[in-house]
Amino acid sequence: MHTEGVFSPATADEARERYAAVGPAAQTSVREVAKAMDFDGEEYDERVTGAVVETAREAIFASLLSVTVGTDAEFEAWCDDHPDYEREVIGNENVDRVVWHAVPFAETVVAATFQEREDAAVGTLRRQAFGSVYRDVVRGA
Repeated sequence: MHTEGVFSPATADEARERYAAVGPAAQTSVREVAKAMDFDGEEYDERVTGAVVETAREAIFASLLSVTVGTDAEFEAWCDDHPDYEREVIGNENVDRVVWHAVPFAETVVAATFQEREDAAVGTLRRQAFGSVYRDVVRGA
């Protein structure tokens, strides 16, 4: 079992702070990508919208979430130790490995099962966690 990622917000306020903190990185990333694609000023203004920068911000935030990678038995043990957490599990239940991200302030654990493609499962899980738990929290919905 191992953990990857940078942060796991313990509170909704911490999630909002982390989300705000990645805003400048998203803006810079989008600007530099547009420059690498040789956008002129007019094309930049036309194509680089607030929605584009917001999408980059969401992707950066999600990509930095801490996740635990382990076996199905290790995930079940974690769940046994956290009986109050609601489970959101995607994937096939007949595989041996699981990646998960716990969201303490929502008492939710989001998980994705996988057999071999760990990187794909980690990416999928992070997007799932953002979409199902964090999006409404960080946007204030």
